[in-house]
Amino acid sequence: MADSPLVLGIDSSTQSTKAVLVDAHDGTLVEIRTAAHPPGTSVDPRAWIAALEEAAGPLLGRADAIAVGGQQHGAVVLDEAGEPVRDALLWNDLRSSGSAEDLTEELGGAQAWADLTGSALSGSYTITKLRWIRDHEPEAAKRVHRVLLPHDYLTWHLGGRAAEPTTDRGDASGTGYFSTRDDVWLPEVLERALGQEALLPRVAEPAEAVARRGLALVAPGTGDNMAAALGLGLGDGDVAVSIGTSGVASMVTSEPIADGTGQVSGFADATGRFLPLACTINAARILELGARLLGVDHEGLAALALESVPGAHGLTLLPYLDGERTPSRPDAAGTLHGLTTATTRADLARAHIEGLLFSLADAVDALTEVSGRRPERLMLIGGAARNAAVLALAPLVFDIPVVLPDPAEYVALGAARQAAWVLSGATTPPDWPVRTTELPTGQTVTDLRQDYSFLRDLTASWTSRKATP
Repeated sequence: MADSPLVLGIDSSTQSTKAVLVDAHDGTLVEIRTAAHPPGTSVDPRAWIAALEEAAGPLLGRADAIAVGGQQHGAVVLDEAGEPVRDALLWNDLRSSGSAEDLTEELGGAQAWADLTGSALSGSYTITKLRWIRDHEPEAAKRVHRVLLPHDYLTWHLGGRAAEPTTDRGDASGTGYFSTRDDVWLPEVLERALGQEALLPRVAEPAEAVARRGLALVAPGTGDNMAAALGLGLGDGDVAVSIGTSGVASMVTSEPIADGTGQVSGFADATGRFLPLACTINAARILELGARLLGVDHEGLAALALESVPGAHGLTLLPYLDGERTPSRPDAAGTLHGLTTATTRADLARAHIEGLLFSLADAVDALTEVSGRRPERLMLIGGAARNAAVLALAPLVFDIPVVLPDPAEYVALGAARQAAWVLSGATTPPDWPVRTTELPTGQTVTDLRQDYSFLRDLTASWTSRKATP
């Protein structure tokens, strides 16, 4: 019997590149390799190529097809020679929040943007980065010949740069100059932002082979959130909540949305459907802050949190540490309320865990309201989802069954599943099993969410100034 074909899925995230080589028939993991990315919110995209070669290089020759899932929104601006004009501004670089406000006003408001592109603008979107470059680095802006997304840039590199750069509708839907409803670029909108025309990648079909690397097919790739949905096999009634650098709540729908409040982004997915998504800027970093303040590691933070009681004896953390996207508060800072002389280290740890989960519950609620669909099951993923206190408290915060998929690199697996789809020539992606464990339920803490919501709404009109390190 012939060996099963192998496919390579690459996750180029904010922090690292992860490459998984898997069996194309059932997604069984064969090998995984990783490489770190430089820190910061503005990064030379050539560093991602170096990380890709380090992580995926030894696996490329064994793969029959390859795909990249990349961090969304990053603005890769290239000159006529195909070299970076400047470092890529990443999704979490919120210096462009003012540019988002300017563009929103110019087009007639947030709902006008949502009707045009599927999403109201925030400082995360690619188009706001282009406006910021125009306004603050005009000489660099004049040199911009082509604009790509991070995954587009890496896919183009994998194909040897011999063919026209490509993207997919999923990642394109997070730029601010793509119509999710009509599946077309809006070049006049890009020109408004950048102040000049620039070339854009061709939008490939979901299962199209866009290039070759040696004998291997190169798939279109997609954004990291779209790849995660594909890796999880996200279906009707499911909502995925990912706790990584950012917090993300997403679901797959058959119809587009256009939320002018900006709470939910009306993205497309990687299969031809849609992926409405609510994102928080702060997620795992909330736990990192709590651990640092208390002088413990993540396990120590969880242990302390579980020593306290629901509500942390009245201590509530509003965790908008570096601004926030859901709700949109780019200039906010965190707020800790309810300190007394009786407050303990355990209470402080508990407040950080609860603050994280309440913030994510707000994202799920926004998604439910805009989509009109109440989730039947919540799939909890991401590195911070393995925290023992998060696992214990999540079923008490989310008033729906919570399941924990087996640990896996779901963005990379989703990219691999797309590669297997391209390799198969089938009309739908291959059916790969995803094993899950349902977390034990308990009494929900609705009253605690009410306290949190009161603090959130009370601080809505505050002008917060972040402390300078």
